[in-house]
Amino acid sequence: MSAPFTLRVRVNPGASRASIGGAWEGPGGDRRLIVRVTAPPENGKANKAAAEAIAKAFGLPKSSVRITAGETDRLKTFALAGDEASLAARLESLLKDVLRER
Repeated sequence: MSAPFTLRVRVNPGASRASIGGAWEGPGGDRRLIVRVTAPPENGKANKAAAEAIAKAFGLPKSSVRITAGETDRLKTFALAGDEASLAARLESLLKDVLRER
């Protein structure tokens, strides 16, 4: 079994419209995928919505996505179970384009 694919994101809870995509660049060149969710940042609702959005965007079952760091922060790290090459290619695509929930 291969190691999980590490995905670093910046979650924007309480957004008017859910979307995933685009790059957020922090201090020191920290680059993360932007995940906007309509769920509020309370009782893990935004974390759950972010995990579901990530699973959908990467074509994975929800059980293949788990948060590993940043549960109470906007900057989060997720572990994704799947083919690393496919996940890396999808990430590059998402960093360039924004997918909006319909």
